[in-house]
Amino acid sequence: MFRPKVPTNPTPTGLVIPPTIEPTTTVRPTPAPTPVAQSSTRPAVQLTPGTALALVGGGTAVVLIVGAVLVSMLLAVAISGVSVAVCAVVLRSLLVSKRTHR
Repeated sequence: MFRPKVPTNPTPTGLVIPPTIEPTTTVRPTPAPTPVAQSSTRPAVQLTPGTALALVGGGTAVVLIVGAVLVSMLLAVAISGVSVAVCAVVLRSLLVSKRTHR
């Protein structure tokens, strides 16, 4: 019952001839065209003191907002964990007091 059954391969009927491979013509790859450097039609970005100050201010605002969101999420997880721990202690004390006051 627990012995594996190995299938037996049937003997081929008739004459078995391996497939023949016909020679094909050789194809030589053509060399890829050399890339030509294209000149850019758009103007180069120039930072003025005003735009640099705006970029620094925007980056600072983004960092502060992302930091506040992450800290609030961490506080939410911590408060949830503390509340679950308090509930567990209260339930445990209720169950222990029930056992001793029969």
